[in-house]
Amino acid sequence: MKIGFIGLGKMGFNMVSRLLFNKHEIVVWNRTSASIDKAVEKGAIPSESIKDLVEKLPDRKIIWLMVPSGKSVDENIDALIPLLQRDDIIIDGGNSYWKDTQKRAERLSEIGIKYIDCGTSGGVWGLQNGYCLMYGGEKEVTENLEPIFKSLAPENGFVYCGKSGTGHLVKMVHNGIEYGMMQAYAEGFEILEKSPFDIDITKVADAWQYGSVVRSWLLELAVNAFREDPKLDKLKDYVQDSGEGRWTVQTAIDFDVPAQVITSSLFARFQSRQIESFAMKVLAALRNQFGGHAIKSK
Repeated sequence: MKIGFIGLGKMGFNMVSRLLFNKHEIVVWNRTSASIDKAVEKGAIPSESIKDLVEKLPDRKIIWLMVPSGKSVDENIDALIPLLQRDDIIIDGGNSYWKDTQKRAERLSEIGIKYIDCGTSGGVWGLQNGYCLMYGGEKEVTENLEPIFKSLAPENGFVYCGKSGTGHLVKMVHNGIEYGMMQAYAEGFEILEKSPFDIDITKVADAWQYGSVVRSWLLELAVNAFREDPKLDKLKDYVQDSGEGRWTVQTAIDFDVPAQVITSSLFARFQSRQIESFAMKVLAALRNQFGGHAIKSK
């Protein structure tokens, strides 16, 4: 297929590379020309603007957006609307909030443009391993896009989830589950690290990959990290979040779902960013007040 691709960040560039390897024609646009030049070296067709990208596509145009959620998505949609015709297709492959996706789909449907939301998982390893794709929108439209999905995903690694918004909803929950899994691994390894025994955590984590109930790709990545830095001395205990966990927690509240593990794992990330916790000071002060328990002063 021949499609336009907007957004050549780490994932976007690798996705373009994988599509090119599978013999698709890809017209690329990015705000920085250096990324376009690198994609051209891989075989992509360059464009000088979004308008130029659209003009280089066949009659029924397909544009894949791989840009940050929020404002960037809306800016690109606004730029594309006057350039597209009825039944042209925009695919949002980023981590957009599913309720925003529903609004965008409704807006675009009023002018006949098809909007597909595609949750994309695989990170920087997707070029090598393929991307798990979770997509929503009009089923007939997504069926026409299957050659793209098959090229990006490993075998059985793509799934139609339902109407507009479901793809991004499923990807959001996927990321929420990821938060909880990561937190469980982190806490378990800390217990081992704090034990009175000289446990080789790298070897333990490696053994867990074979036949263990807790084996997973995340565990494989943990082994990689431990091999590079067994005590993780090079890292600060500061963990950022990209927003998907927050949306998952909010959605759980909206749906009356008691998502304790995901919520706790999100709050643990917040705690990692505190240089000094006022809440912990309050706890220490209260214990001292009611029980005379010892406190540590600066």
